Amino acid sequence: MRRICLLGATGSIGASALDVIARHPDRFEIEALSANTGVDALLALCSRFKPRRAVIADATRYVELREGLAARGLATQAAAGDESLDEIARDPASDTVIAAIVGAAGVSSTLAAAAAGKRLLLANKESVVLAGAVLTRLAREGGACLLPVDSEHNAIFQCLPADGHHGGVRRLLLTASGGPFRGRSRASLEHVTPEQACAHPNWVMGRKISVDSATLMNKGLEVIEAHHLFGIAPDRIEVVVHPQSIVHSLVDYLDGSVLAQLGNPDMRTAIAHALAWPERIDSGVAPLDLPKLARFDFEAPDAEAFPALGLAYAALAAGGTAPAILNAANEVAVAAFLDRRLGFLGIPELIERTLTALPAEPADDLAVLMASDFRARRMAEQHLTRMQAP
Repeated sequence: MRRICLLGATGSIGASALDVIARHPDRFEIEALSANTGVDALLALCSRFKPRRAVIADATRYVELREGLAARGLATQAAAGDESLDEIARDPASDTVIAAIVGAAGVSSTLAAAAAGKRLLLANKESVVLAGAVLTRLAREGGACLLPVDSEHNAIFQCLPADGHHGGVRRLLLTASGGPFRGRSRASLEHVTPEQACAHPNWVMGRKISVDSATLMNKGLEVIEAHHLFGIAPDRIEVVVHPQSIVHSLVDYLDGSVLAQLGNPDMRTAIAHALAWPERIDSGVAPLDLPKLARFDFEAPDAEAFPALGLAYAALAAGGTAPAILNAANEVAVAAFLDRRLGFLGIPELIERTLTALPAEPADDLAVLMASDFRARRMAEQHLTRMQAP
């Protein structure tokens, strides 16, 4: 019986994870749940799964959470704030942590779980992008087991040699759906709306990651992730657009073999794999019907229409604090776009302006990286104001 702490329980990844967990009550038990601000949604999950602890990240909602638990007659202990997130992540009462908080807000608790030697299911890509070297070092020192939950990295994980030796690997191929704007010119994207950007053709995701998919920044962040998780040089990590989203990623070997992981576009597949690894369990995902699919298409990404991918490669090449700056500027830009304060084409422009204004510096600890994250957000907001000026 694995005892699970789910960070980010009310998001799309959290919902998929809980669906898989609920299918296997003989294998998994929820020890702790967290949410950002959604007290009602968190209370509903507590009523269903009866965790020992529940944390709301927004400390101003603590009383509401505590009283809501009491009104429902639940013995679940309430807590609030970032320190409480770190505390449940390292709590020895759980052996498995699912890190599904979106954005840089999830970095600290993810690192806490790694340092505590947990079985860590990584769905918070920003932890790897912002602090990949720190995360892998803490996991190594703490004895944590890192299991990627992103469909692409989970696919790579499944296709790489089980012994961890990657000497025979020529390159990693990360697939991208191309998002809702695949095939469109850069000029045609000037006036797209948040609703259009969030209408992903294959995946059901949160708004932020949907916009990242539309700009291809999501794939850029995944390139940085793959470098840190698998120790493969950036020039051996490529992106290929695959609009059907059935081939989730591929590993190309020196002998000419290419191994791919296929499956329907449903996050429950990767989550079930990571939860049960090295075993296999039912995820609730329908079997793949290859004759019905009939064809797979592949194409190169359009670097002119979607420059965010190139910005991510450049940040990875620069190293140091550059990926943290990239991630922070992207979060500011996407939030502004969703709030209708910035156009779609302004997202990569704002990121590039921020990267130019803040040259990369060496970064060997979390304090330096978080300071860089703070400066990048402030700089991005300043450039956003200038871009909005008449």
